[in-house]
Amino acid sequence: MDRCDAHGECDASVRARVQPRNKKAEKMNAAPGEVDKDFIPGLMYIRDNEATAEEFEAMTLPFTVPNASGQDIQLSSKFSHITLENRAEYVRLAINYRLHEFDEQVSAVREGMARVVPVPLLSLFTGYELETMVCGSPDIPLHLLKSVATYKGVEPTSSLIQWFWEVMESFSNTERSLFLRFVWGRTRLPRTIADFRGRDFVVQVLDKYNPPDHFLPESYTCFFLLKLPRYSCKQVLEEKLKYAIHFCKSIDTDDYARIALSGEPAADDSSEDSDNEDADSFASDSTQDYLTGH
Repeated sequence: MDRCDAHGECDASVRARVQPRNKKAEKMNAAPGEVDKDFIPGLMYIRDNEATAEEFEAMTLPFTVPNASGQDIQLSSKFSHITLENRAEYVRLAINYRLHEFDEQVSAVREGMARVVPVPLLSLFTGYELETMVCGSPDIPLHLLKSVATYKGVEPTSSLIQWFWEVMESFSNTERSLFLRFVWGRTRLPRTIADFRGRDFVVQVLDKYNPPDHFLPESYTCFFLLKLPRYSCKQVLEEKLKYAIHFCKSIDTDDYARIALSGEPAADDSSEDSDNEDADSFASDSTQDYLTGH
């Protein structure tokens, strides 16, 4: 992972501040945590190398360390290359640089969080608990998704809906995360039903897809809406849904999901107009429901 992303996942050098101590790093008198999976072994090689002073000089190792953007940072104005005599100093400075490389960014994050939550209160939670409260759980419980599901154009007891949930049950947590990105533009669910704030997961089945087995599912991430063709069997539904969640990654590229597998346009202009009318109608209904609290 590089740096911190929108889902609370952070660079190793940032995680090092909060993770349990790494035994190898401690032996080197390093700061807490796994500094970097490749960085530490490289420093250990330098520290434990049994080469002679002459052999070390012949390696011509620069007294620098790469930063997050790949640029070499000179660690000392006193030394230009690593030698047998200064290698311990190099290891110390290299680890220190890596651990404090993002001090400015971490300080800015801390300042921003302090404007929302008093910083002393954060000590009441573990890192995982805080991440879950802010971002939701990385585990995606289907019972929670089912509890907020509503259906349009199909009965909840229909074979198609049963197949859909059976396929979702068979998905790995990673695939469920991809599914959420496809239908909602996020990769985690809120923690509780109350955290959905009245937003339902809508499954809509339309008969405009003909033949249905030649079409992919569609989604409208703004409305947490999944549109399904009336597939003929569970196997076809699983195949099309997996294709959609793995390859239809861009938000708002509606035409991408309306292309028939033959490569030809899925519908003519009149059909596209009809589809837009469906979306507008649903958007209007959803907006009204949201405003009225239904």
